[in-house]
Amino acid sequence: MATWCKTILVSCILSMIMLNLSYADEDLPVHEFKVGVLANHGVLQAKQRWQPMMDYLSENVPNSRFEVVPLDFDGMRSQLLSNELQFIVTNPGQYLHLSNNFPLSWLATMKSRKHQGSTFTIGATIIVRADSPIRSLQDLRGKNVVASDPQALGGYQAAMGLLHKMGYLPEQFFGQVRFLGFPLAPLIYQVRDGSADAAIAPFCTLEEMIETGLINKADYRVIHPTNPPGYDCEVSTQLYPNWSFAAADTVSPWITMQITRALFDLPADHVAAITADTLGWTAPVSQLKVIELFKELQLQGASPPLYQTVYKWMEKNKEWGGVLLLIFIVSTIYHLWLEYKFRQKSEFLVSTERQLKDKALQLERLQSAAILGEIGAGLAHELNQPIAAITQYSEGAMIQLERLGHDNPELYDILGKINAQSIRAGAVVHRIRGLLKRRQAKAESLNVTLVVKEALALLRRELDRAGVQVTVEVEGHPYELMGDNVGLSQMWVNLVKNSLDALEACKDNRSRQLRIEIYYLPNEIKVLVIDNGEGLQGQASELMASFASTKDTGLGLGLAICKDVVSRHHGSIEIENCKQSTQTPLPWQQGCVVTVILPRG
Repeated sequence: MATWCKTILVSCILSMIMLNLSYADEDLPVHEFKVGVLANHGVLQAKQRWQPMMDYLSENVPNSRFEVVPLDFDGMRSQLLSNELQFIVTNPGQYLHLSNNFPLSWLATMKSRKHQGSTFTIGATIIVRADSPIRSLQDLRGKNVVASDPQALGGYQAAMGLLHKMGYLPEQFFGQVRFLGFPLAPLIYQVRDGSADAAIAPFCTLEEMIETGLINKADYRVIHPTNPPGYDCEVSTQLYPNWSFAAADTVSPWITMQITRALFDLPADHVAAITADTLGWTAPVSQLKVIELFKELQLQGASPPLYQTVYKWMEKNKEWGGVLLLIFIVSTIYHLWLEYKFRQKSEFLVSTERQLKDKALQLERLQSAAILGEIGAGLAHELNQPIAAITQYSEGAMIQLERLGHDNPELYDILGKINAQSIRAGAVVHRIRGLLKRRQAKAESLNVTLVVKEALALLRRELDRAGVQVTVEVEGHPYELMGDNVGLSQMWVNLVKNSLDALEACKDNRSRQLRIEIYYLPNEIKVLVIDNGEGLQGQASELMASFASTKDTGLGLGLAICKDVVSRHHGSIEIENCKQSTQTPLPWQQGCVVTVILPRG
């Protein structure tokens, strides 16, 4: 009786203890955990495959509830960054990529339900149409290829590793690579429809689509195929470790230990294992092969291409993307406008600086002209008296010679020339004084041909000494015009003297020639002074400016005076090299030609 009572008492005590423990468990808060899984076959398929596994964990980890979150590569990275995920189920390539930025811990590696429970089931299969001319990897050069994602280990990176091992440059091998994302079925459909020459798909994608009746096996072929012993699918590359279960550092060690124990205890015939297409979970497998692959391709820790990141961000944030695009366009337009205004201001400053330099040069020339004017006025005043005395003495000598009655015509002729030149010199001095005092030159009727010949007569001796052959040709009916005899004579003397200097500067043995052509036209007289000398040594516009000279002993006033004389007669003067002249055909192509036009009116 006593033993029976003790037994009843112990049973009551144990029941009360178990009841209290049950109430204690119910009082504990339930922890919500989100598990991100790579949705390589679409969101719906991922939920159907992995939610039973989440339910199994919810049952076997006390006070915990797990929810599956199907994601692509970028979505998984984004939610880890915002701490929305506590666990991930993905391939080792994605894990290594994420582990460079997030503290993650592998808990277990999945055993494939196919391939005799192998843990190495990730690889890339290159698929073409059965009637495609592509037979080898070499035939894929320059072709258009589709793949799931540049971060997909089985969907792209494993194939790049294969090309690298075969001695090809993966980045330059294909003509075009388009990434279609998930699900994987459109990759095969692109090949079927001829939109792509080949597809890079994860291991067993082709066989799974054939098994579900989505495609016909006879319509496709695998490039560079291998069928490892014990495996059920064809693969083009080597195989890498299977998907693994990883935890973020925000999860407590007690929870990760409970999850790991539950994963290891999962029976192969459990509904969670069957729907997840696994025989269970085992200890994490070494990722050495994946690390070596990434080292070869220099992909470890590499971010996706910038343009893809920007494009995907724009898709998710269209409003902000539109604002940023508008700001970029406005900023670009504003920058171009500022650059245009800056260039405009720069050109204005350069033009202003050039004008200031021209004004400074003009001021310098005006100062030189003022000094020369003072000197000229003094010289004109001082020379007037000796010239007048020469004139008077020559006239007195001629009168005295007539009075004595000596028959000496040569002496009388010399005295007459002296008298004529002294009168001319006086006229030149008076004209210089008139120019300095800004007086209008005296106009008189004159014969241009006669004035030209008088200028040649003054320089006859120098021309003969230099061996210059002078030719004067007159065309048209000669007529007189009103003009300044002294100024025109001075102009012809300057022009002929310039031609003489140019001819004397010739170093060769050419025949030195000077040709003056006078054309009497109905409304104007055109005179051409042509020589076969050295030609112009500078720009004509610069040589006609005051104090501009190419001669070591020149003052730079000759052509300036000629220009002034022609302007006072309302005419024009042009100087150019013979080979560049637009005048009537010239007798030679060497030398220089000066064209003077004097209007008749």
